[in-house]
Amino acid sequence: MNKRQAEEAPAGLPRNYLRPCLLLLLAEGTAHGYELIAQLPALGLSESDPGGVYRCLRAMDEDGLVRSKWEPSAVGPARRRYELTAEGADWLHVWAGTLAEVHRLLGGYLARYVTHTTAERAAPAQERA
Repeated sequence: MNKRQAEEAPAGLPRNYLRPCLLLLLAEGTAHGYELIAQLPALGLSESDPGGVYRCLRAMDEDGLVRSKWEPSAVGPARRRYELTAEGADWLHVWAGTLAEVHRLLGGYLARYVTHTTAERAAPAQERA
């Protein structure tokens, strides 16, 4: 799986959906990578590639959206703990606005679809009467 595929969301979700999900999870609190991976299914990313998640976190760290630091562990090697930066919080708000607009547009589409299919089902009944 290449880097692009690792950051792509399942069909129906916006491209790079992993980024706003990670930003949201980190806005809720600092976490290790494996903790973030465990929380992604609740946001619709049930088959996240761990390598892709870590690459995304590293890229967001380089972009200044998150900050990471090594944390010693009582059992096993040190682990990175990730936290959201102020710039990451700004991007979280941008993503939320974008997703809200997508939600609005899809809601309009679905409402129109329901109206169409309801009228389509009613038409044959009217023709029989």
